[in-house]
Amino acid sequence: MALPGNGLRAETAGQASASPVNWAVYYAASAPAADFQPYRLLVLDSRTHPPLRPLADRGKTLLGYISVGEVETHRPWFGRVKGWGILDQENPNWPGSFYVDVRDPRWVRLVVEELVPALLREGFHGVFLDTLDNPPHLERTDAKRWRGMTDAAARLVRAIRTNWPDIGIMQNRGYEILPRTAAVIDHALGESVYSGWDFAAKRPHRQSDGDYRFQVEALQAAKAANPRLGLYTLDYWDPADKAGVRAIYDLQRANGFSPYVSVVELDRLVPEPPR
Repeated sequence: MALPGNGLRAETAGQASASPVNWAVYYAASAPAADFQPYRLLVLDSRTHPPLRPLADRGKTLLGYISVGEVETHRPWFGRVKGWGILDQENPNWPGSFYVDVRDPRWVRLVVEELVPALLREGFHGVFLDTLDNPPHLERTDAKRWRGMTDAAARLVRAIRTNWPDIGIMQNRGYEILPRTAAVIDHALGESVYSGWDFAAKRPHRQSDGDYRFQVEALQAAKAANPRLGLYTLDYWDPADKAGVRAIYDLQRANGFSPYVSVVELDRLVPEPPR
């Protein structure tokens, strides 16, 4: 699959990261420990993951997945949250995952006092916070009903840091709240920055130039606000198109990011193609 468009262009010159991090996202359990050798940082599912101790012993930083803007039916806490009456519509792209009202203090307590410590007890070094785009999206679609969702999402991230000052925190997207959370997180991830997934067509696609520029600038602005912040990208592309995958790695490193390119299921490790 050839990259569409007239070629790749970094949004800023001379911004390449001095020490990019080799990292990966993997939401399965079958890969042997040796396959993780190239990576320094790993984002893993909180339940379905390889044994953590061998990875930690090899010096890997391990972040466990938490969906803070949605609740999936297969999570043990789904029934409890549904009983609170704070779930809304199902995510059309991910059947079985429902938007949650992040303003509700019961949800905040569950995340901060139960979900985060459970990951730490299991052996993770920190947390990966997903689905933070949802609260601002809901507030945009119905400002009256969902008033305060964006502010509540930012407060939730900050509450995690206040209660757990020494853990690693990676925030996925959530660009509307990033100016308020950049100072309290360690890693900011842009998912689908250059190339995303077309759920209708079931294939990867290049993002619009405007969306690409917006995400790059949002991540770089967060870095300007917190120079210690690590910037990461997760793009989707056909692994068989090694030249295309290689081009995305080169582009994102030129932007100053630590990139990873994979398949949308994130259920296998996709090595970076050699030069």
